[in-house]
Amino acid sequence: MAEKSFQKGKMVPVPSHSIIPERDLSEFPVLECSHLGIDFGGLQAVNEFNIVIGRTEIAGLIGPNGAGKTTVFNLLTKVYHPTRGTILLKGVDTAGKTTSQINRMGIARTFQNIRLFSNMSVEDNVKVGLHNQVCYSMPSGVLRLPSYWKKEKQAHERALELLSIFDMQDLANHQAASLPYGAQRRLEIVRALATGPSLLLLDEPAAGMNPSETAELMENIVKIRDTFHIAIMLIEHDMNLVMGICEGICVLNFGQIIAKGTAEEIQSNPTVIEAYLGKQQGGAQDA
Repeated sequence: MAEKSFQKGKMVPVPSHSIIPERDLSEFPVLECSHLGIDFGGLQAVNEFNIVIGRTEIAGLIGPNGAGKTTVFNLLTKVYHPTRGTILLKGVDTAGKTTSQINRMGIARTFQNIRLFSNMSVEDNVKVGLHNQVCYSMPSGVLRLPSYWKKEKQAHERALELLSIFDMQDLANHQAASLPYGAQRRLEIVRALATGPSLLLLDEPAAGMNPSETAELMENIVKIRDTFHIAIMLIEHDMNLVMGICEGICVLNFGQIIAKGTAEEIQSNPTVIEAYLGKQQGGAQDA
């Protein structure tokens, strides 16, 4: 199968010594991190993390195992509160916010280990994500007033619409736990989209997928960006996926950024190559 090529936007510099797609220059970046860091005891898990992501950018966060990538996602979503630095979401400081508040402000995520409500239906998993958009009063829900049924109808229609992104609408009544692994991955992405994010964080979305599923995922990530006009930041070890669709890529090692740039720049960066492969001495790779 011929490898599909995805069109990427031209990346241009911004005052913070970062790059974003040229098409996003007219708007505030969706995310700006300045001098972000967190310590666990005496260990600096993340330090001096600086990044800017444009409003419709597909960005990659890569690095060796244990580099601190998921810790960065936990900082952005306030699972952890930073020891230092600032996080601006569409220009608004997120300091002191809770995880649920961050979600309402516009950040949604998936996880390395799938976290679905396994005993609930596929549709009900998506409806959980719709809590920011479809709500009704307690009396309306308890008494099953007309306003309740109206909202339930809206939630049902919206859930099926979102599931159709991955052609999963026919699985709406299936139990989430009964889905194949790849479908569970896709359902988790749909549930995150249901919250109406401005920035979607995907933590190893291709984990466990075969090449065909990964190729389909790449197409769907681009489709999501173009359909919802949102930014997507992903952690991924599949370099074909990262280099194929990510416009700006940030490389993390031992909690610090060692390189930022386009796919072409990252692929030829000797510091990045060393971080992944080890320093070469006399033609032999260090153990």
